[in-house]
Amino acid sequence: MTLSPPPRRYNYEGDGDEIYRRSFAMIRAEADLTVVPANAEKVAVRMVHASGQTDLTADLRIHPELVPAARAALHSGAPILTDANMVAAGITLARLHGGSQVHCLLRDLRVPELAKAWRTTRSAAAVSLWDGLLEGAVVAIGNAPTALFHLLEVIDDGGPRPAAIIGVPVGFIGAAESKQALADHPAQIPYLVVHGRRGGSAMAASAVNALAQEEE
Repeated sequence: MTLSPPPRRYNYEGDGDEIYRRSFAMIRAEADLTVVPANAEKVAVRMVHASGQTDLTADLRIHPELVPAARAALHSGAPILTDANMVAAGITLARLHGGSQVHCLLRDLRVPELAKAWRTTRSAAAVSLWDGLLEGAVVAIGNAPTALFHLLEVIDDGGPRPAAIIGVPVGFIGAAESKQALADHPAQIPYLVVHGRRGGSAMAASAVNALAQEEE
């Protein structure tokens, strides 16, 4: 069977490379990138691209050591731990040149019983199963504020310390508070947050992709 395109009825750009080039040019023209560390500019650009919101940088806070800490971890093959399968799915494996593996344990068979016993969400319970992977890992939380709160409680209790934490859970209940808790945490593990209600899996994955490979 020979396929043919439908008649072109709309005026739109069809060249993928040109769409990509123009998109990033527009972001740099419209977004205020002076509010992020210079070494994190490409991370911010990718997150704006993922969200379609050029004002995102007003709420974006990036620890000055986030980029070097996360890149060093990823280049050494450190694991990437996520709270949601959508975050894991959005990470481009071809960019992980250090051999890092992406882990989301939300579907682990132990999670439902733990969540029920601890009276918490499955996302939070799954964090406790990261124990053997957490030390020196890159954490990307884009969905569940409870997962971020639980992670900070694990660290407070003397648990393993990740190399970097991307904390951008989205939502109305606990999202803003969990991100503020990360930014204010006394351990000051290198972090990235989007203050307020905004966030999401696409933002978390885009940040990991930018950290894994500097080239856009």
